[in-house]
Amino acid sequence: MTTKIVHVAVGVIKQDDQYFLTKRLADTHQGGKWEFPGGKVEADETVHQALFRELKEEVAIEALTCTPLMQISHDYGDKKVLLDVFVVDNFTGEAKALEGQQSAWVTLAQFADLNFPAANKAIIEKLQQMYL
Repeated sequence: MTTKIVHVAVGVIKQDDQYFLTKRLADTHQGGKWEFPGGKVEADETVHQALFRELKEEVAIEALTCTPLMQISHDYGDKKVLLDVFVVDNFTGEAKALEGQQSAWVTLAQFADLNFPAANKAIIEKLQQMYL
């Protein structure tokens, strides 16, 4: 049986030198780890549509523009993900978690103290190269 690939649109929400993160609920895949908000790309939508929809549903912001950052394929063993990652630094609304999860604005330096899913490591390294 082949492992299904989950296509995910990811938003690196940036304001000044801080990034908005959410913590995965304990009963989900990679539960209890911090992540950049986003979600699955549905069959009938583009990656941009998925990103804008997910950010609105998950963290209450209306993304106005986004800049492509990178694409990551990662195999967790039980699940494969394809992440389309965008920097979102132009949005309206106040970012807050709407699905019961913890959330926080953190600086790049604080990332070292947080536990992220393995697929996010490349995102963090890229952001550190760009902004540190």
